[in-house]
Amino acid sequence: MATRWDIYDLSVSSSRAEEPGSNTDEEKPTIPDVSSTHCLESNTGLQRTMSRVSATSTASTSSSQREVEASTAQMVDEPDSEQILHSEKFQQSLQVMERTVLLNIYQNKLAAYRGLPILRDPDHVPNLGIEDSVQIKEEDSLSPALELLWAFSCELTKGHSVSSMAWNKTNPDVLAVGYGQFDFMDQKSGLVCVWSLKNPTWPERIFSCKTSVTSVDFSASNPSQLAVGLYDGTIAIYNVQSANAALVCDSRDCAQKHTAPVWQVKWIDRIRSPSGEDKRETLFSVSADARISEWFLHQGLDCTDMMKLKRIRNEKTEKLWKHEPLISRWAVGLCFDFHRHDSNMYLVGTEEGHIHECSCSYNEQFLETYTNHLGPVYKVTWSPFCPDVFLSCSADWTIQLWSRDHFTPLLSFTSVKKAVYDIMWSPRWATVFGAVNKDRLEIWDLGASILNPTLISEANSGVKPTSLLFALKTDCVLVGDSEGHVSVYKLKNFTAGEGTEVDTLKDIVSSTLASQL
Repeated sequence: MATRWDIYDLSVSSSRAEEPGSNTDEEKPTIPDVSSTHCLESNTGLQRTMSRVSATSTASTSSSQREVEASTAQMVDEPDSEQILHSEKFQQSLQVMERTVLLNIYQNKLAAYRGLPILRDPDHVPNLGIEDSVQIKEEDSLSPALELLWAFSCELTKGHSVSSMAWNKTNPDVLAVGYGQFDFMDQKSGLVCVWSLKNPTWPERIFSCKTSVTSVDFSASNPSQLAVGLYDGTIAIYNVQSANAALVCDSRDCAQKHTAPVWQVKWIDRIRSPSGEDKRETLFSVSADARISEWFLHQGLDCTDMMKLKRIRNEKTEKLWKHEPLISRWAVGLCFDFHRHDSNMYLVGTEEGHIHECSCSYNEQFLETYTNHLGPVYKVTWSPFCPDVFLSCSADWTIQLWSRDHFTPLLSFTSVKKAVYDIMWSPRWATVFGAVNKDRLEIWDLGASILNPTLISEANSGVKPTSLLFALKTDCVLVGDSEGHVSVYKLKNFTAGEGTEVDTLKDIVSSTLASQL
């Protein structure tokens, strides 16, 4: 397209070039009306220029019209809005925008979670009276406290109970949560959600299950694989990198599959040779059908039994139940944990209140049995700092601290007369562990007190805490509840010591053993 200004500039420069001695500093004449026939006839140079420009303009206009027509035809062939909204590229763009907005909204909370300084909003106009009083109150209150940062929850998790949680062993910002029914009586479909700290409001992956999810655990050698135990006895392995067709395999077609709820699954690195060179990761499970199984992934899932839990009498519970006869010769397995340094040795908690020490090399009998609980043992866990010390919790309201070589507990902790559903050692301090019972979250520091918990967070009315998990690299703890929420708490003003406090725990164990002699 050629404008009047282009035509005039070109005609003036052309005429001045043809006239010798032309003065470029002369005042420019008034712009002529190039549409006038008189102007075109009075200037032959301008006429020639106009002819060239007109031809160029006509060709350009024709070309532009063809491009517009081609563009219009192309627009007709483009997909409609529904196809665009459901396209993978558009979904990825929306995900990036959503994360950007949420990271801006949750900046202060995520900074507190990671222990980073909280940045003030430069555009925020403070209310001096209110904020000064809040600041004074925070400065005066330096005692340990639990601060709620946020909760992982969405519409899909409502009506489900959090049954288990597991961090990804490679990426500590990825969390897998299993959902089921709190009492496991009314069996509805279960759910597995994979959450990310980049989006606390909606999970990155969602896997639907036919029955309640009872346990989840990430693989360490293949971080994208997530093992899931279900209430109907099925074990499934999902690939969390893939949103579509994420199920790798399950045990529904396995001849040796569990016939009762799978209460715990766990990936374990096992040493398979005396030299210790052959070390491979294997999936283990414990079920209410009294079996502890080792699983292999070939063309599908297959397993071999490591132990069949035989039922033995518990003298303490028999006094309560007046010598009722044994209905079954097999014991219901509820939990297990492998030794930190010896992957062939593990503990199993049973419904009858026993804790059995077992070995993968002997599947006919238990190595030892610890009998002090008066109800089902819901969790056993080895200390990450002292290899021969472990904790157990039970429906008998107690948490008990054990030493491997002694068959009576070193210490027994009872804060309220409620069943203790879950316990976990702190990954940072040897003397600190957390527990959840029917009403509240408790943080115990044995270096400070062996009688009362250091921190307590009461649950809301009608909400029951069900599962507990410490953050791996921060001073935070996660609590799942019966309403489908995973609440993230910050341990504020809490410190158990400058180091890991291993010596403090060893002193507690040795002094308690000395007092029992």
